[in-house]
Amino acid sequence: MKEFELKYGCNPNQKPAKIYMQDGSELPVKILNGRPGYINFLDALNSYQLVKELKAALNMPAAASFKHVSPTSAAVGTILPEKLKKACFVDDIEGLDDSLLACAYARARGTDRLCSFGDWVALSDICDKTTAEIIKREVSDGVIAPGYDDEALAILKTKRGGNYNVVEIDPSYVPDPQECKQVYGVTFEQGRNNFEINRQLFENIVTENKELPEEAVRDLIIALITLKYTQSNSVAYAVDGQAIGVGAGQQSRIHCTRLAGSKADTWFLRQADQVLNLPFKAEVSRPERDNVIDGYINQNEEDVCADGNWQKYFTEQPKPFTAEEKAAYLATCSDVALGSDAFFPFSDNVERAKRSGVKYIAEPGGSIRDDAVIETCNKYGIVMCFTGMRLFHH
Repeated sequence: MKEFELKYGCNPNQKPAKIYMQDGSELPVKILNGRPGYINFLDALNSYQLVKELKAALNMPAAASFKHVSPTSAAVGTILPEKLKKACFVDDIEGLDDSLLACAYARARGTDRLCSFGDWVALSDICDKTTAEIIKREVSDGVIAPGYDDEALAILKTKRGGNYNVVEIDPSYVPDPQECKQVYGVTFEQGRNNFEINRQLFENIVTENKELPEEAVRDLIIALITLKYTQSNSVAYAVDGQAIGVGAGQQSRIHCTRLAGSKADTWFLRQADQVLNLPFKAEVSRPERDNVIDGYINQNEEDVCADGNWQKYFTEQPKPFTAEEKAAYLATCSDVALGSDAFFPFSDNVERAKRSGVKYIAEPGGSIRDDAVIETCNKYGIVMCFTGMRLFHH
């Protein structure tokens, strides 16, 4: 297939639309089911790069959940603790522990379930039956992987009335080292960002605390590779083999850190007993449960515990999750890694990161206030590495 005609571009009025190779060669993808759109392919090709790099860097199966050209999360395949399985709604999946790829996607999808609603899935390895079973029950637009076993493909083809988008990519495909795009009729050209993120990137530790265990190195790699494919400015928190909070596309660095931190906090708090044991009515759907849980934790648009509200969702009125209880729970969370796609211009980013259990930070360095940022890290015993490499993505 040398080109594929799309229904429309980013919006229905943007026609005609298609994807093709500039040099006239075959596309590196096959469409096994459905008819992906313009944004679907943007998500697919960006997300696959992410999981392919994670697999290469850590030699572990990887998965990502993407929405609007940024990851909601990315993860590698490690077994989920029982409470996390329940928080991610996968505690009933048979054989989950036998598929590290399924574990990776369960983590990625379960991190920020509100933002993952209607996601695009990327898998580093051939999709197996267990992974397909998880994808089948979630609201999702499509999936890209280097292959699918027969059972997995059969399951995915039943999704969305048989119209679920399933894309296979050639894992041996190597893109041209130069890439170009057009904006307002003007063509931009640049070298692809082929910078390799690996363990050697964290050798320049600039803080008094220089203890960087292997688990922290893994999580910093996950955070930075996630940022490499996140719309900038961006900050990512990671722990236990997954990105737990991604702050994308903010003009201010502190807003990135706050946004990602608030998502990380929500991920932690979803695993608290009072959240796991909320007495939901059986008829409340999974997406609606996500909204209610978010409301219960963050007390946003609706007080779900109030009279007149709780009756819609619960069999009995739950006690509110108080600010004091949430603060006490978050105080037990630690060993979080944080990556930033550019330097921290002020120490307020470290102050905010500390509130979400951050103990390890990787950022390029180079700010005129580096000394103040390092001093704040030293105050809290945080390990900070200067990578010397910016990771803007637009």
